[in-house]
Amino acid sequence: MPAQPIEVKPGDERYDALRRGFNQRWIAHPDHIVVATSADDVSAALTTFLSKPANTKRRITVRSGGHCYENFVSSHDVGVIIDVSPMNRAYYDPSMKAYCVEAGATNWHSTTQLYRTTGRALPGGSCYSVGSGGHICGGGYGLLSRLHGLTVDYLYAVEVVTVADGRTPRVTVARKDSDDPSLRDLWWAHTGGGGGNFGVITRYWFRDLPQPPAQVLLRSVAWKWEQFQQHPDLFKSLVRRYGQFFEHEHAGNGPDFIHRYGYRDLFTLLKLTHVSNGKVGLIIQMDGTSDDSPARLKAFLDYITEGFTAGTQTYVHETVLDQPTGEHPAQRELFIPTLLPWLTATQSLNDSGPNRCGKYKSAYHTKAFTEEQIDAIHRHLTDTTYENPDALLQVDSYGGMVNDVAPEATAVPQRSSVMKLQYQAYWTWDKDADANGVYDYRDADKDSGIAEPHLRWIRNFYKDVYKSTGGVPAVPDVALPASQTSNTDGCYVNYPDVDLDNATLNTSGQRSPRLYYKNNYKRLQRTKQRWDPKNVFRHAQSIRPPERS
Repeated sequence: MPAQPIEVKPGDERYDALRRGFNQRWIAHPDHIVVATSADDVSAALTTFLSKPANTKRRITVRSGGHCYENFVSSHDVGVIIDVSPMNRAYYDPSMKAYCVEAGATNWHSTTQLYRTTGRALPGGSCYSVGSGGHICGGGYGLLSRLHGLTVDYLYAVEVVTVADGRTPRVTVARKDSDDPSLRDLWWAHTGGGGGNFGVITRYWFRDLPQPPAQVLLRSVAWKWEQFQQHPDLFKSLVRRYGQFFEHEHAGNGPDFIHRYGYRDLFTLLKLTHVSNGKVGLIIQMDGTSDDSPARLKAFLDYITEGFTAGTQTYVHETVLDQPTGEHPAQRELFIPTLLPWLTATQSLNDSGPNRCGKYKSAYHTKAFTEEQIDAIHRHLTDTTYENPDALLQVDSYGGMVNDVAPEATAVPQRSSVMKLQYQAYWTWDKDADANGVYDYRDADKDSGIAEPHLRWIRNFYKDVYKSTGGVPAVPDVALPASQTSNTDGCYVNYPDVDLDNATLNTSGQRSPRLYYKNNYKRLQRTKQRWDPKNVFRHAQSIRPPERS
């Protein structure tokens, strides 16, 4: 008789830690957490859960790294959480002629294990503790993506525990070249279809993984908000020219140096913080093996900061990024351009920030910001009625090799964007609402007003930036004038946002399925109908079978 999986129940000292993830807003009250070490453990957990009729109204959810931004994994309607984090190996699998990454492997596991043993790497995220289970199937990206594409662009196969009949778990391996079309659909659905939709992912396999540059050039720089407040036109110029640089690069126009040098190896994170942070930051990574990298780095910075200095007068000075910005810590050491081995650099930049409460929103931009968007960004970041140094808009450079793939080749349809935006607000409970002498999640349960200022700020910010398209970054649609969707292309499913389905906040007529998946949603629905018609795997924004949509 096979051994039963580990179950952590209320009263176990581990229970309180394992029923929550990274975002402390969401605390579940499951009957137990299954700590799975194999696909057999997952199958056993599903068999037990599905054998109880009372569980049809409760959800079974899955956690790898625990970074789901909404309450899709941890909520009051969750009966069981399957924690696959112990399944965390990354290795070459000769039987598949592919590199295997288990679903519980974090970005840190996959980076260090694959690179040290094979010299290869997934072009995945810079947050070390994000789990592969959700990161990859949502179309994960990172600092190598402009040079090497998305994680899913290399996906060859996926192992998923499915329950197509709603009762009997089956360990299913779906390959890109499977003979069965329904298996090919299941593989395709995991190239950007998001987590918690079709089954429990246990393993991924990848072929032709790229080799990262042996050395990379890093730099961080900051500018004081105090000087931007004296010269708001220069803040707006920074935002404008940053977007224009990547639009020019993608379109093949603009200044000659952009195309003469070539910048696909450049990945940047512009940290447009709230004024209360004190500094706006920028983190840069480039291929360091080219002799011209320092010159290319300088040319990029000179372009986006044009006007900061005029003659002998400097209006906005470069300074050290000595403030935390969102999920990244201070980067004092990188003020001077620094050459490091790629793995060492990845260790330097990998961070998740402290565990706290958060709200997030996302957007793809296919062109530079409009003047109306720039004005809205400046207006909300300088809002003095709100004070939070951990509130920001992070603007990542995007495109490059990501845009070399057709929108229908994977479930990720956004293949013409030049920037990827993440609106972020972080906070702690900061109030002993239940008067027990400590701060914890029960204070938020007692007083919903703890989160309200932060939710109000980020919602108003987002709605204002995309005012012309109904409060969201709409995708091009015949229902909207082309001029209103000239520079946006929807949202990123790995930064889920339930507000997209709120008719008060989103008046565009496009709900989350359209904003996340565009025209790919119908194929995802057909795949859902084949592999999970009973809707066992579900959450507030999961793929719905066609009859439920």
